[in-house]
Amino acid sequence: MEILSPAGSPEALRAAVCAGADAVYLGFGQFNARRGAKNFTRDEFASAASYCRLRGVKVYLTLNTLCSDRELAAAVDCAVQASQLGADAVLVQDMGLVRALRQAAPDLPLHASTQMSLHTLDGVKQAADLGITRAVLARELSRRDIAYICEHSPIEIEVFVHGALCMCYSGQCFMSSVIGGRSGNRGMCAQPCRLPYGWGDMADGYPLSLKDMSLAGHLKELQEMGVASAKIEGRMKRPEYVYIVTKVYAGALREGREPTAQELSRLEQAFSRQGFTDGYFVEKKGPDMFGVREEAKNPKELFAQAKAAYERGEGPGVPVKFYAMIRPGEPVQVGVEDQEGRVVTAAGQMPDPARRRAVTQADVEAQLSKTGGTPYRVTEVRSLVQDGLAVPLSSLNALRRQVLDGLSAQRTALPQRRHGVFKPGARYENYREEPDVYVSLRRAGQLTFELIKARPDRITLPVEEIAAHPDDVRGAVERGIPVAAVLPRVCFDRELPKLREELAVCKEAGVTDAYVGNLGLVPLCKELGFVMRGDFGLQVFNSQGVKEYKRLGLQSLTASFELKLAQIRDVSKAVDLEIIAYGRLPLMITENCAIKNQSGKCVCSNVNLLTDRKGVRFPVERAYGCRNEILNANKLFLADKPQDWKKAGLRAIRLLFTTENGVECVQVLSAYRGKGNYVPTDFTRGLYYRDVE
Repeated sequence: MEILSPAGSPEALRAAVCAGADAVYLGFGQFNARRGAKNFTRDEFASAASYCRLRGVKVYLTLNTLCSDRELAAAVDCAVQASQLGADAVLVQDMGLVRALRQAAPDLPLHASTQMSLHTLDGVKQAADLGITRAVLARELSRRDIAYICEHSPIEIEVFVHGALCMCYSGQCFMSSVIGGRSGNRGMCAQPCRLPYGWGDMADGYPLSLKDMSLAGHLKELQEMGVASAKIEGRMKRPEYVYIVTKVYAGALREGREPTAQELSRLEQAFSRQGFTDGYFVEKKGPDMFGVREEAKNPKELFAQAKAAYERGEGPGVPVKFYAMIRPGEPVQVGVEDQEGRVVTAAGQMPDPARRRAVTQADVEAQLSKTGGTPYRVTEVRSLVQDGLAVPLSSLNALRRQVLDGLSAQRTALPQRRHGVFKPGARYENYREEPDVYVSLRRAGQLTFELIKARPDRITLPVEEIAAHPDDVRGAVERGIPVAAVLPRVCFDRELPKLREELAVCKEAGVTDAYVGNLGLVPLCKELGFVMRGDFGLQVFNSQGVKEYKRLGLQSLTASFELKLAQIRDVSKAVDLEIIAYGRLPLMITENCAIKNQSGKCVCSNVNLLTDRKGVRFPVERAYGCRNEILNANKLFLADKPQDWKKAGLRAIRLLFTTENGVECVQVLSAYRGKGNYVPTDFTRGLYYRDVE
């Protein structure tokens, strides 16, 4: 199992390698999920890649952010440059970037970032079908979920083992962008989850701030499951932190043990939020998983020791074997071999007959073992030395240096890969007619006679609501109004049997279409014969993403609400495109139930409002599988801006009803059809008119 460490700077990279990392991940340019890290210039990246290749450490480039159409070519160029400089793989989130890289760098391995929200075997298999060679699983998975995926996965599995935990599923958080214009999907998360919130009038707690995770103590188990890579989070952390954490995990793994009590203490001194948690892994969710960063004593001595160690050291060293042969009448032969089977040999001068002291096998082995100041560690020297011969020790030293230089040249040789130019391809025209108006309901109780009478162009409901109220849905379908099932953005493998049953009920009720918000549910929809429509969870951000989802069989897509209307207008519409034009935008979907953590019991049916420091209240709703969905305090409202969304080339707009009652649903629908005078008390234009960092 690989130990994969963060490298937010060249110094942190050196710290990781010296501590024993098998691989590092780093940013190059502006297209990665930690744009606040120092990241690497082109020259620094080239130097880092060479440094790591020599030492047998792999380098993974992070390009795991969403790219607009205008940015895509630059992101592809960044990946191509990294590939030419020796990157071993690229981490990606954006489906359009996946498509573009398959074209421009077909031999460059791609890893699915945790930002892709992959948490099921089918999701991993879909990634494999896209040409991805490794999937980084969601951090919310338990040991049994990970083991099941590893057992059946066609590609490598990477798992986070240490570092910060987000409250929301990675790749599905919109809190930072909607509230503050800084998108976590664009590498600029402002971490609003770490701020105080409360359930009354006061923000008197930290219900969204999870402790850092630590799976120290589970390393053998992960290795036995077949996890390919154990990932340490922390590209924003200082190099000393990287060294300490990497040293603990790499040392324990190589020695076939779990970290000691002393090592666990070092981890906590380096950084923690009131300790660590393995709650998701061991299926013990709840209040014990939460904590904040306290003002603790700076571990100056520990950090000083770490800094001294990585500044002077070379880490575990590359294991090599030396061979030597000294026989009369033949040049001295020296060879070196590394673990991958690379062999370099060199011939020196002819040995002379010994006049005073003959060279011995011990002499030869001693000289060839002197690799101090190099990345190499000698594990064995095999020599054949015949008696009575003299060889200058300086000659042996020169041969040692010569073969090691040759080995270094081989180890740092760049991979031979094909590289091309990104071509956007055919452009599809915008839809020219007035967009349809769809209504997306949260509860079957919102599906009133008055709403059906108002005849929206389509009604969507969560799959479990349709399954629980099939007759209500059948009534709408019989009146000629199409009804689509909205699938959950998060649904573990063990929840799929229930979802399959619910979809069967949907079919019987006359539902033919399904909104898919996660890559992992595409195979199930295909199998059951639903018309697939992409929900906002798929993060459609550019024209290439639209084309790729079309290739996967989706008939329509929902554009990301982190795009401006002008950007949506310019997206090439290979399939029908719609936007969310009204409602409380979803800010987070969480595995931890914040409601139950507060009350100690399930009270999802109550009105639950999370209050921030300014007194703003965010509704918290139940999501599929007893998860939480935190909604925006203010409603998105664009009914008075039809001149803007009607020019965006959309097939439809969708009105997202969550906390509204049946009467409000009808009023809002009328407003978007240009009738009535409904305006919400507090509303926002969302991100459709402002740039998102």
